Amino acid sequence: MTGSQNSKGLEKADRYYKQYGERAKELKKEGRKIIGYMSALTPVEILTAAGVAPIRLKGFMDEAVTKGDAYMESIICPFVRSAFDAAVKGRFGFMDGMVLPHQCDSIDRTNEVWSSNLNLPYWHFLNVPHVTGGPSIEFMKEILRVFIGTLEKFLGTKITDTAIAQAIKAHNENRRLMRELYILRKQNPPLISGVEMMKVLVAAMSLPVDESSALIKSVTEEVKKRPAPADGNRKRIMIIGDQIDHIAIPEAIENAGAWLVVDDLSIGVKVYWPEVDETTDPLQGIAERYLRKLKIPTTFVGEGDTYEENLEARFGHLKQRIAEFKVDGAILFIYKYCDPYGFEVPAVKSYIESGGTPVLYLEDEYSTSTLARVKTRIEAFLEMIA
Repeated sequence: MTGSQNSKGLEKADRYYKQYGERAKELKKEGRKIIGYMSALTPVEILTAAGVAPIRLKGFMDEAVTKGDAYMESIICPFVRSAFDAAVKGRFGFMDGMVLPHQCDSIDRTNEVWSSNLNLPYWHFLNVPHVTGGPSIEFMKEILRVFIGTLEKFLGTKITDTAIAQAIKAHNENRRLMRELYILRKQNPPLISGVEMMKVLVAAMSLPVDESSALIKSVTEEVKKRPAPADGNRKRIMIIGDQIDHIAIPEAIENAGAWLVVDDLSIGVKVYWPEVDETTDPLQGIAERYLRKLKIPTTFVGEGDTYEENLEARFGHLKQRIAEFKVDGAILFIYKYCDPYGFEVPAVKSYIESGGTPVLYLEDEYSTSTLARVKTRIEAFLEMIA
């Protein structure tokens, strides 16, 4: 690895956060194939087993969309707009290919816009189903086989079950290490701030799994050794949403006098809590994780005979996190035009409030230009629960 290999974990996370894709560029120069992907629904285990370096695409909240709107309609998810704009500007010019999973209209209906404008050597649309019954699992396994076949053709190599099983172990270990870091946020005050944690989460998703695990382990060791912040008399906040990947949001919460102690984001708890079962058929374990274990609004978990039982199946993990991390208030941060998360707002808000935890619902752009009004509402919310 080039660069400051022996630098401290938090320092390295900060660098990879600020210079997103830096490590991918280095690996590209070393001859490694780089495959970008969107969404938590992309089975990164298969990319790792293929020997490529996966990198999750992100947007850039502090940059205006200046090129993307020439090719893509503007009335879609602002995160997707920002990520596409960054791609056509060349921010991800190191990619050899990309995987786009079937998740929401903003991703599905723009697949051809992405593929035709980026014109990458490898492109794959992953047709992930929306329901989780037995037939859907079998369908998902077949979709994974098709995915594997396209990668094998592109790379000119065989992706074996043994390689997939090893990749599953590596990613499960990565998730375990990140959960250990999350546990340090249970203390009062937390040993690692929400801003620092956001940098680690973003840095981790830009690295191959072994380097990601090494980074997380380094951060955990570093954080354990330093003294806890003196100010423990703050409200403890949870944030819920999709891909929030900029420190501006945690900063707004913590600068207002609270601690951001846990999340339910698609780059955070959503992806690091559920593991892949290590089964004799590795594709079975992958299919079950991505369909049944990931709590993504676009996947319908129809468990339970009653509405209340279905709510528990969909949102029960939120009450568990609220209890574990002693959360005083939750913030639902939903992007404009995000129908899947938006449709869930009434149900998830009332479900959390039924347990006695106040909820602030924010619908906003993926842009730092709107942060003033966001900060005002967060400050008012914290005063309300003081």
